[in-house]
Formats: sequence, structure tokens, C-alpha cells
Amino acid sequence: MFSAPPFARANCAVKEQLRLVGHTERRIANRLQLVNWSLVVGWALALCVGLAVTTFTLEGLMTTEVVTAPALAVAGLWLMRWGWGERPAFTMLAFAQMGFVTICAAPLSYIGLGAAMPLQDARFAELDRLLGLDWPAYFHFAMAHPELLLYAKFFYAMILVPAFCVPVVLGLMGQYIRLQQFVMASTLALCVVIVVSSLLPAIGTYFEFGLPSDTELFKANGYGGQASDIPMLRDGALRALNIVKLGGILTFPSFHAATALLSIWSLWSIWWLRPALLVLNGGMLVATPLVGGHYFVDVIAGVSVAALTIQASKGLTAVVAASPLAVSTQPGSATPGRLVALAFAAMFVRPFRRNMSRHAIRP
Repeated sequence: MFSAPPFARANCAVKEQLRLVGHTERRIANRLQLVNWSLVVGWALALCVGLAVTTFTLEGLMTTEVVTAPALAVAGLWLMRWGWGERPAFTMLAFAQMGFVTICAAPLSYIGLGAAMPLQDARFAELDRLLGLDWPAYFHFAMAHPELLLYAKFFYAMILVPAFCVPVVLGLMGQYIRLQQFVMASTLALCVVIVVSSLLPAIGTYFEFGLPSDTELFKANGYGGQASDIPMLRDGALRALNIVKLGGILTFPSFHAATALLSIWSLWSIWWLRPALLVLNGGMLVATPLVGGHYFVDVIAGVSVAALTIQASKGLTAVVAASPLAVSTQPGSATPGRLVALAFAAMFVRPFRRNMSRHAIRP
């Protein structure tokens, strides 16, 4: 029989190499997925502890918005069993992870601000001044150009786009590692923002400078929630938390700013999305101080937090990729359920084998 032509053999070798690389990437992504689910469990435990040690109560647990996350998790795990369902499965599981984190993070941010630490508005305003950034001048410039106000609201609302588009694009394009890195970095960034905002609370720029946040021309929608809720949290008037109705009350650092950088980083490898990423997220950074009532240092701090959590997610990825957890390279063996089973096997089977080897009868 004639051997295959050199070109055909080379083509087969390339396909086999790509297949092995794909299996390796999926294996690492599944391990990262386990880490992210561990973070989700940590968020849930933190919320339980927060509710137990304070007088806060939680409502709205059986609403559609809350039930959606478990439904997506179940659907994703079911689809993971089939080769054709891998991409939508990773997408759904990422949505589920972010949904669970959001469910826990929103009330935790309120509980943290309920500690009533000293307000830092005057300090943040002074930091802006030391950096040569004049927030009242920025506000008056926007008010003098009403045509810009509509764009400001539009770009501020772009925070919803990364939460939906990043999992869909990365999941359906098979970039599973970057998808899980995005979930991990976002989760860590939100954790840092909530902790820092609880320790260094601030109501916002409109409060500090005595400027109107609701005028005939413009209403700072992002600022309204924190302006009304933070004082009630601090004096104890607000203790019943409805998950569905909780608004954004994080001032320093700005999570809008963190999300902008996380969005650009997560999708930067897709070259044709780069112009849209820069325009939409750049616009969000510019609009955040106005619509959200943020100090400029809030934005700087938010970008810094995102940069740190991006590096943390990359570092954790390197650790996970090099971990000695035994995982088969077969296509169907690297599912999260099998990884959990292998982890338990490593804990219980290996000690048993060591004991057996000690008592073994040697010739």
C-alpha cells in the first residue's frame, strides 16, 4: 500500500496537535470553573454571615430574577454532557456564576454600608483637587452642552453590555479560559470594591458640592439610589432588603470604571471588536462621574482595581494550569463533575494506598 503524501501527513499532524491543544484548554477552563464556583460559595457564605450578625433581612428570593441563575446552571451542566452543547454550556455556566455573585453582592454592599463608617466625601473631593481635577467645572460644562447629556446616559448604561456580551462572545467562540478569567476578575473586583466602599463610604459629588442631581435637563440616575439609600442605611432606617429592588450604591472605587477595563481586556483578542470596545467603554469612563455622581478618584481607583484583579486571574490561571490534579486528556473526561470526583478521590484514595504500602508483605 502507498503511504500518505507528505502534505496529507503534515495536515493530519496539525489537526492532531490542534485537538490536543483544545483538550488542554478545556481542561484548564474546567479547573478555573471550579475555582469560580468556589468563589460563588464564598459569596453565599459571606452573605449568610452578614445576615446572621446584623439586623438586615432579605426578601425577594423566589422571584424570576433570582431563580434564573440556578436554572442556567442546571441547563449548562446538562449541555456539558454533549459535545455539541459545549459552547452554549460554558456560556450558560458563566451567566449562572455572575448571576449568583450579583445576588449575593448587592445585599452585601448594603450590609457593609450599614456599618456607618465615617463619610469620606470631603477627602475624595480634596484628592480630586490635588490632582488638578475640577468636578464642578466638569458638571457645569455638561449642563452648558445639553446635547451631550443624552450620550452621557447612554454610555453610563453600557455597564449592562459586558455582563451579557462578554459571556456570549467568548463562550460561543470557544475562548473558555478567557471567559472564566473574566468571571474570576469581575468577581474579585466586585469583592474589593464592596470591602473598600464599606470602609471608606461616600455619598457622592452632588452631595459634597451641593449641586442638583435632578434638573429639567438632566437626572443623574446612577446617583439617585445611593443618595437615598446610604443615609437610611447609616441611621438604621433601612434594614429590609429586597434583592430585586436594590440599586447601585458603590462610590469608591467605581465598579463602572472597573467593568470598562475588564470588558476591554476580555475581548481585546477579537480584533474587529476593538473599535467598539474603546468607544463604548471609553464613553462609560467619561460619563461615570456625571451620571453616577462619582469623584474622579473613584474612576482612577476602579481602573486600578480592575488591573490588579486581571493580573490576579492570570496568576491563578497559571497556578491552576500547573496543578498536579490528575485529569484525563480525553474529550469527555474534563467536566466539572468529574473534576470534583477526582479531587475527592485524591483526598481519600491516596492515603489509603500509602497505608496499604506500609503494611504490604515484602519478599
